[in-house]
Amino acid sequence: MTVHRYEEQIAGRTYYIEVSPITATRWRAQIARRPGMPTSLMPFYGQTPDEAARELSKWLSLVATPPRANT
Repeated sequence: MTVHRYEEQIAGRTYYIEVSPITATRWRAQIARRPGMPTSLMPFYGQTPDEAARELSKWLSLVATPPRANT
């Protein structure tokens, strides 16, 4: 099985993302399992490895950034 690995810097933290094939046109991205590090509870999917990793990175960016206060 081909696994693609990505390293992303998001909100000052390093995330290691692994993307593996489900079918020829469906890929699953999840946070890589590392000792002492949390993993993603839900995978993200895309038609290519890059797309799946990008979807997970986008979600991590959203949840890692504190909401802006209305002024």
